[in-house]
Amino acid sequence: MNFIEGEYIYMNKPYRMTSFGALAYVRTRVSKKVGVRRVKIGHAGTLDPLATGVLILCTGKKTKEIERLQLDTKEYTATLQLGATTPSYDMEHEVNQTYPTEHITEELIRSVLSDFVGDIEQVPPSYSACKIGGERAYKLKRKGEEVTLKAKTVRIDEIELTHFDPETMQMSIRVSCGKGTYIRSLARDIGRALQSGAYLTALCRTRLGDVRIEDCVTIDDFPAWLEQQDIEITKC
Repeated sequence: MNFIEGEYIYMNKPYRMTSFGALAYVRTRVSKKVGVRRVKIGHAGTLDPLATGVLILCTGKKTKEIERLQLDTKEYTATLQLGATTPSYDMEHEVNQTYPTEHITEELIRSVLSDFVGDIEQVPPSYSACKIGGERAYKLKRKGEEVTLKAKTVRIDEIELTHFDPETMQMSIRVSCGKGTYIRSLARDIGRALQSGAYLTALCRTRLGDVRIEDCVTIDDFPAWLEQQDIEITKC
């Protein structure tokens, strides 16, 4: 492998680590291994800190492929808590409002989910990396500023209910979607469509293009994985 010339590294990003944090961890170890101060590296498709799963890192000339990779179809598994909302639509923030759930049945959920397949209008989360006047929306929110984001068209190819527990009011879904889709916003909108509320309690990207989570290496296993590679080392 020639990380300076360009390679793909498939990572399974851990819970509570940022995508940039995973990138920095890998870059430090790869740079040391190949004997340079700083290997050029980028990632395709940011994952929220509370999400896990497929994160494609590109080194060297492969960084030119990042934009193309971000256009690939993505697949997620997600767990939603019904009957409540949070400001970030996930567990980064505490519940800020609760809603009735007595009327929610599996039949209703399946009916509602079918309405989300195809091209839909979606407003990104205010706690997101979307830019407003050159600054990230989540940074403005954390400063206490009001954030208004415009709806954009995103594509949902498939959405499948994989589990529903009427006792806990938790449901799990599998989603196949296009670029720019926020699963947190999807959870919010599903809650509203159910005449209730919803937020994410778990999110995993299981596929990005042809790369599946089974193809990925964990942060814990990365040092050993790196040692096993046949690497072209740059001489200082």
